[in-house]
Amino acid sequence: MDLVAIWSGLIGLAIILYVILDGFGLGIGLLFRSTRNEEERDIMMDSIAPVWDANQTWLVFGGGGVFVAFPMIYGVVFSALYIPLLTFVFGLIFRGVAFEFRGDSTRKEPWNKAFFFGSLVAVVAQGLTLGGVLSGTRVVEDHFAGGPFDWLNPFSVTVALALIAGYILLGSTYLIIKTTGTVQARAYDRAFRAAWIVLAFQILVTIWTPFHYPSALSNWFSPPRIYFIWVFPLIGLSAFYEVVVSLRKRREILPFVFSVVFFFAGYLGLIASVFPYVVPPSITFQQAAAQKETLSFTLWGVIIVLPLVLGYTVYSYTVFRGKVGTERYY
Repeated sequence: MDLVAIWSGLIGLAIILYVILDGFGLGIGLLFRSTRNEEERDIMMDSIAPVWDANQTWLVFGGGGVFVAFPMIYGVVFSALYIPLLTFVFGLIFRGVAFEFRGDSTRKEPWNKAFFFGSLVAVVAQGLTLGGVLSGTRVVEDHFAGGPFDWLNPFSVTVALALIAGYILLGSTYLIIKTTGTVQARAYDRAFRAAWIVLAFQILVTIWTPFHYPSALSNWFSPPRIYFIWVFPLIGLSAFYEVVVSLRKRREILPFVFSVVFFFAGYLGLIASVFPYVVPPSITFQQAAAQKETLSFTLWGVIIVLPLVLGYTVYSYTVFRGKVGTERYY
């Protein structure tokens, strides 16, 4: 049994679930300034309030999994990307406080701004982190040997802007499912625009990636990876087409489903491009993994906890399915 592969899959699953589930919540935060109507903002907030806590769980699961199973990643990446990662955490805290205080406040405008700002900071920090990883990390003897601002470059800023558009797409398509009337109509318009922007950014980042990570280009055109890696862009383009078509036909569920597939195709394509490196261009999954005994022992904890987390997530979305009504969830 390849414990490294199992743990890699588990952490990859936690990351993509967090990106998708909390992604539409962050997207709604970014859309919060698109209306000045407090009743519409209440509807937008209510659409995510019942599942708020469940979505955050995957971030804890993924971060804890990296710390336990791949301590070298934890040490190198957190040293290299300390500023954007800490900014990301502060953004989530700021956003969470604004979420809770807005519900009981008589003056909601300051908390509206705080919720938007916290969401924006968190998304930009995520994008800078991802861009910083793809830009390459200088490692000497398994320790970070670069500067504190190596992550800040035009490429990472572009990735951050792409992530803003991506989360707006997820947030808009989720609102289409959960709302009606003016909020839903605006969500259709925002989703359509965001989908085209995401496609443009994905093409730009794809073309730009080999300049920061030259091995990616050889991976795309060398056997055996060439036989499957181009499947992911084709899936992504097909998903984008279906997003646009389903939005034009005013479908409700399909735009979100295909937006998730759009994200998932890009995620798998990225992994396939840099594998087996987890910290390009020098640290592989095998090098970063903890001892076999640690991986084996902690896997038993995952076997117990993961079904509970999945069960709670499914239960939350099942109980609070359907359109947002007049009930307050916060």
